[in-house]
Amino acid sequence: MKNISLHIPGFPRIGAQRELKFALEAHWCGETDPVQLAATAATLRARHWAAQRDAGLDFVTVGDFALYDGVANHIQLLGCEPARFAFGASETPLQRYFIMARGRSGRDECGCGSAHSASPALEMTKWFDTNYHYLVPEFTDATEFTVASERLFDEVAEAQALGHAVKVALIGPLTFLWLGKGMDHKLALLERLLPVYGAILARLKAMGVAWVQVDEPILGLDLPAAWRNAFEPTYWQLNQAGTPLLLATYFSPLEENLSLACRLPVAGLHVDGVRAAHELINVADWLPAHKVLSVGIVDGRNIWRTDLDSALSQLAPVLDKRAGALWLSTSCSLLHVPYSLAPESGLDSELNNWLAFALEKLDELALLRAALVTPEDAAVQAALASFRQAIAGRRASKRVHNAAVAARLAALTDEAANRPAPFAERRVLQQIRLNLPAFPTTTIGSFPQTPQIRAARAARRRRELDEVAYAKAMRAEIAHAIGQQELLGLDVLVHGEAERNDMVEYFGEQLDGFAFTANGWVQSYGSRCVKPPVIWGDVSRPAPMTVDWAVYAQGLTERPVKGMLTGPITILQWSFVRDDQPRADTAMQIALAMRDEVADLEAAGIAIVQIDEPALREGLPLRRARHAPYLDWAVRAFRVTAGVAGAATQIHTHMCYAEFNDILPQIAALDADVITIETSRSAMALLEGFGDFQYPNDIGPGVYDIHSPRVPDRREMVALLKKAQAVIPARQLWVNPDCGLKTRGWEETATALRNMVAAARELRQEAA
Repeated sequence: MKNISLHIPGFPRIGAQRELKFALEAHWCGETDPVQLAATAATLRARHWAAQRDAGLDFVTVGDFALYDGVANHIQLLGCEPARFAFGASETPLQRYFIMARGRSGRDECGCGSAHSASPALEMTKWFDTNYHYLVPEFTDATEFTVASERLFDEVAEAQALGHAVKVALIGPLTFLWLGKGMDHKLALLERLLPVYGAILARLKAMGVAWVQVDEPILGLDLPAAWRNAFEPTYWQLNQAGTPLLLATYFSPLEENLSLACRLPVAGLHVDGVRAAHELINVADWLPAHKVLSVGIVDGRNIWRTDLDSALSQLAPVLDKRAGALWLSTSCSLLHVPYSLAPESGLDSELNNWLAFALEKLDELALLRAALVTPEDAAVQAALASFRQAIAGRRASKRVHNAAVAARLAALTDEAANRPAPFAERRVLQQIRLNLPAFPTTTIGSFPQTPQIRAARAARRRRELDEVAYAKAMRAEIAHAIGQQELLGLDVLVHGEAERNDMVEYFGEQLDGFAFTANGWVQSYGSRCVKPPVIWGDVSRPAPMTVDWAVYAQGLTERPVKGMLTGPITILQWSFVRDDQPRADTAMQIALAMRDEVADLEAAGIAIVQIDEPALREGLPLRRARHAPYLDWAVRAFRVTAGVAGAATQIHTHMCYAEFNDILPQIAALDADVITIETSRSAMALLEGFGDFQYPNDIGPGVYDIHSPRVPDRREMVALLKKAQAVIPARQLWVNPDCGLKTRGWEETATALRNMVAAARELRQEAA
């Protein structure tokens, strides 16, 4: 039997009980010092390495852990912290790391005893087509690189001291440059960057590291020729360090880059055997026999049990063709799935039997290897039989399909996706109804989730607070949010979403076809974790979900209050989605459910309905040839949701932390009356594309970054809005934050919004 080894590209960082989240937040608010934070991080790393070893993996992965973000780790490792932060010798690496991630206002926030100029945080955007956000490197012609951090080497030493065989994970140099911003000719920096990578690899070799996994997921993109041509000389130079390199790709097929990846001067190649299963045979043909082939055969992006019979069938022809070593792995890092099913006693036994989280996926790899190496073993056959039964049970389950949902989907017409009048006519009717000033001010939807709100929700979950008492507590929070917004002078209000745990989970809990875990947390960015719902069956809406809260809030004020909904594509993207039917069908089922909610809000007198779609761009396939089909059904799903609204009802949408310029025609095709977008971290640069496109409807560019504790003043917001006016006509501009305010505190929220309202009023006066 061939040599078969096991490894994974990466493991969840946050801990089984979100220990990293709580440690970070305690550190940021001054409750713990750097030594305590480091101790928690070391404990988590040791635990995660032990889990990999105990599952039978041949290497533990080191370098995938980050206190905030892996790309930020590389910015420090490679010595390219942006000069605009003006870091001084008095600031520790950890202080600089968190300032890059969270920004600073100019006060002595880092504790170094010195005042600093205000520094917005690094821009944040989605990691390829996932819901994980990375911090964007910033490059200029003057950017230099050097080995500037000991963090990676210290972690290697930690793992070795614990007796582990180490495989280090690095982001590849070409992907690192590709992900950055600030200059059009980033590739020109490669010559400066490669010697630093070479020095890192040489140092890792001296430490006795057996393998270095170099992640180059951009090989799954449509690359310009210059970038494709840079791979061979890059890896020829890196190979000189003498450290065995495993080039790793994931998330997308290699396609025209397949032969290039196979012939690069590296010791092995990892490919995504889930998203690019059709390429496995070609990779087996092209990859030289002396190189390791690592097949990501277990899905690292979703939570369904692996069909092991199907996986073994996929691997069989690869084994027949390959004489060289074979490694089995997950398709990508397990960062994107929850830690373990063990705490999920609340899931019903049938559904639980269909799922596999990170720890269970390690066991799946071990069983796959056992099935290949010792297929005659009775224990192996018994385990395979158990998997077979679970897979068959899910396929045969009568719970999954709903005939009424199927009939409604089949009867859907094109007319359902159209508003009753064009935007120009709707705009007039809406202004008559709403009577808003120039530069109307609003927020994105959520207000601070205070300890009192969280305590009430937890008490309700423990059944210590009944529904009547809980509703009373939430109404009090809504009344407070409405009162505060009126005092601040906002024009269009929101109810604050006190009753909502999460913008997707809240709706999924009230829709049929969804299930929820107790502890299925996944990192979104920094300390922010989400608990994606599981879409296991046909989706429908049994009853109104938001109407009572919206009507109560509107009854407290004469100003318009937005009804707040999450759009069908975001619900789809931020859930673990069933894999037994096309995603387009699931999206349209969700759209019909949310359409019913829009209709009920309008019937209840709500004049503005916001349908958030921050994940629309995230769902875009990585390959350009697959863009059009996705965008067609994604746009249609939104339009079906909104199409039921009358012409005088104003439809808003919100998008954030993604690159939108390549899908502007489709964003315009959504035909939302108002779109709000995140633009403050890029200093309105993201808005330029909307201006060049001559975006036809109203737009609210965010004027401050809600993910940073830094509060900008009125002058800074005015400057941003004037930048916006340079590319978007003033009559189309709204004024708002970048995103929802649930993670912020009331004091900073009130100060920031007061500044924002003052900025809008200053622009009105200038325009008068």
